[in-house]
Amino acid sequence: MIAKAAGIATLLFTVATSVAAQEQVLNLYSARHYSTDEALYSNFTKATGIRIQRVDADDAGILARLKAEGAASPADVILLVDAARLYKGDVDGLFKPVKSKVLDDAIPAQYRAKASADGTTWYGFSTRARVVVYDKARVKREDVDTYEELADPKNKGKVCLRSGSHPYNLSLFGAVTEHVGEQKAEAWLKGIVANMARDPKGGDTDQIKAVGSGECQVAVSNSYYIARLLRSDKPEDKALMEKVGVVFPNQQSWGTHLNIAGGAVAKNSKNAGNAVKFLEYLASADAQNHFANGNNEWPTAKGVKVNNPALQAMSGGGDFKAETIPLAAVGANTVKVQQMLDRVGFK
Repeated sequence: MIAKAAGIATLLFTVATSVAAQEQVLNLYSARHYSTDEALYSNFTKATGIRIQRVDADDAGILARLKAEGAASPADVILLVDAARLYKGDVDGLFKPVKSKVLDDAIPAQYRAKASADGTTWYGFSTRARVVVYDKARVKREDVDTYEELADPKNKGKVCLRSGSHPYNLSLFGAVTEHVGEQKAEAWLKGIVANMARDPKGGDTDQIKAVGSGECQVAVSNSYYIARLLRSDKPEDKALMEKVGVVFPNQQSWGTHLNIAGGAVAKNSKNAGNAVKFLEYLASADAQNHFANGNNEWPTAKGVKVNNPALQAMSGGGDFKAETIPLAAVGANTVKVQQMLDRVGFK
């Protein structure tokens, strides 16, 4: 009787193991904390039958976790929201190179890691512009229509920013360094510090509100924060955006800086095939339109048209000149930029 019971238990275990092995899963480590992305994941599961198990953390936390877990990591796909962090993960060997004609055909070269013989390590799936916001009653648009003017003495005492060490600013500063060289970039950062109305603090939305309240007159923000306010039904948000102007800098030179949200296959992925399918899905027209309409980001995939009134209104019809330098090069400048920030006293 005992032997029979043991045999039944073994059979049940074998069946359960077989069912689990057949279930298609994808372990996702995501720095995208946007509730609108839930539909994105749900649609992927409906289309493929692959169930997503998600771990949420910030960019730095995800990279630290991958290092700590090592070969035992269950992660299959990594989603990060900054070029510098994607670059860091790549340099630290945390991503698995993939070869995908679907991805290579869809995503322009400047929005992905440089391909090697082994494949490409990360792809950018959406962009956000780093734009200037200003007090329309007290600042002339032409006085803030370039990044360089943030450091011009005419804007002394007017500028407010979040921490210089925040990834969004590190990437902007890395881009400027790529454009003008280290010496000029450091002088520019020193000029910005001299022009600050107060010490850096808060997030991008806080900078916009600081301009609206008169705490400062010029700030920098990622575009999707502005789009959220433009789409808001709250009276206070509508009143704020009546006071604040938005300018896409450097339209007459190298173009406005774009940062990216992107993805990679984890180095030790146990479900690499499913991971590649997910990245390819993120490059599809449906997913790309979700980035545009769900979180107010610009798609990176070729040929995808945006139908988001807030994005179009913000950029004067939707067309603006964006910089075209490789974002991998921007990420590579991060260490140099951090050293510059320390030298000029940018907190």
